[in-house]
Amino acid sequence: METLITWLIAGVVLGFFFLRHWRSHLKSEILARAAAEKGANFSGGPQAQHPKIDTDHCIGCGGCVTVCPEGDVLAVIGGKAVIVNGHKCIGHSLCAEECPVGAITMVMAKPSAGANSPLISDELETSVENLFIAGELGGLALIKNAVNQGRDCVDVIAQRIGNKGGAGTDQSAWDVVIIGAGPAGISASLRAAERGLKALTLERESVGGTVSKYPRQKLVMTSPVEFPLHGKFSKTALSKEDLLLFWEKVMKRTDLNIHTTEGVETVQKEADGMFCVRTSREHYRARAVVLALGRAGTPRKLGVKGEELPHVLYRLIEADHFTNLNILIVGGGDSAVEAAMGLALQKGNKVTLSYRKNEFSRLKDRNAKRIQEHIASRKLEVLFNSMPTEFREGILSIEVDGEIRELPNDFVWIFAGGTPPTEFLKSAGIAFASTEGTVTDEHAAVLQR
Repeated sequence: METLITWLIAGVVLGFFFLRHWRSHLKSEILARAAAEKGANFSGGPQAQHPKIDTDHCIGCGGCVTVCPEGDVLAVIGGKAVIVNGHKCIGHSLCAEECPVGAITMVMAKPSAGANSPLISDELETSVENLFIAGELGGLALIKNAVNQGRDCVDVIAQRIGNKGGAGTDQSAWDVVIIGAGPAGISASLRAAERGLKALTLERESVGGTVSKYPRQKLVMTSPVEFPLHGKFSKTALSKEDLLLFWEKVMKRTDLNIHTTEGVETVQKEADGMFCVRTSREHYRARAVVLALGRAGTPRKLGVKGEELPHVLYRLIEADHFTNLNILIVGGGDSAVEAAMGLALQKGNKVTLSYRKNEFSRLKDRNAKRIQEHIASRKLEVLFNSMPTEFREGILSIEVDGEIRELPNDFVWIFAGGTPPTEFLKSAGIAFASTEGTVTDEHAAVLQR
């Protein structure tokens, strides 16, 4: 009898834990399917590097889901991992590292997903031989990816120069000209020095690229990254200030040729296979070129009356310089939300965020959570379904749900994206994916290089 009671108690305990696990699994499945349905409405699928899941080997452990810093990119449905919000993926690769059975590999999106994006090979080479693209211009976000690509481009160039038996007859030419001194450009510059290449880096503004324009203390890395000649940044969170201190150390290296405030106007390949790189000051000949330009380009305007006024801005560098002000932020992406939250924390500011859609759909998971906390605590106000109609000194007009309102205003920041340097790239002869997603034989050859 005692044995039977013991077995009954054990059965009840096991049944309790099984039921709790089953209910938790069922709840997760419902949430995953809801995320998948939302993703189908908001997401056009992966736009650049993303996980490819081998469902034959996936065991549905969910490790890839929980490790992703961007939130519900992945979910487990029917016992298998699937992509539910592909547009949120920016290529952390943590899911592939976490998978215990190796069922996830990182791949690039098809050319049709990046319509009007430059076509590049697996070696990061464009349709123009020895002309490479590194960093976000090629479709990848994350500083880690930019650093790795800058390094990899130079490795290919060094190998090719070595295979040809030296630098060539033109002693005045550079082995490689690197355009841009952000994370990809700095990595390429350091790698070139490490490989003993004669290299020149050209930057139209200052060293640091986009990083130097981030708000103070903005998180800029979420996983370790290794720079050539420097070693590994072991921190999983690195601030803007940490990286800018690193840039300063880089500038002190005597074996780096970095020209700041020298913008590149054209890159042309000449009949002898060499490149002519023309800037506002000089022209340079090079055996190879690495484009590490970034993607933002020229800020996109709204076409709103008064947009040319001096208090209408497109870039926020230091939020703590602005206090006791009425501020409008326009946009619904991560840059707009981060700027709004940063400014809302400053003393005396009244911050309003205007977004033309009825909800946020493309935010990083951490920003989506933080903005909701700011709204709930009334640190800032969000006006969905809204669009400014006119900017004036001290006041602005904005349409909200079809009604025109007037708000007191001291500063406006517009985060509507930028116009990428498409014409510059096309003038260099670089092939692009078409808007229809068709790939010619010539383009296919580029992708297979």
